[in-house]
Amino acid sequence: MGEIETTKKQITKEMAHPKRKISKTRRDKRRTHDKIEVRPMIADPITGDVSLYHRVNLETGMYRGQKVMKGRNDS
Repeated sequence: MGEIETTKKQITKEMAHPKRKISKTRRDKRRTHDKIEVRPMIADPITGDVSLYHRVNLETGMYRGQKVMKGRNDS
């Protein structure tokens, strides 16, 4: 199945091909998830560093103005 006999008695495999044409709408619907998400960023009011929302600043150990962990700058 899927084999073609040539004139030189060599058996070659036939390439796979789609059974039906995929419409532009169906193709585009499949590709809707293939995009880069822009994640919301926030600037720290004290240091001015930009970071993701709801994340601890690893340099200072601060989250929403409170010290929650030991930062990299702490010794």
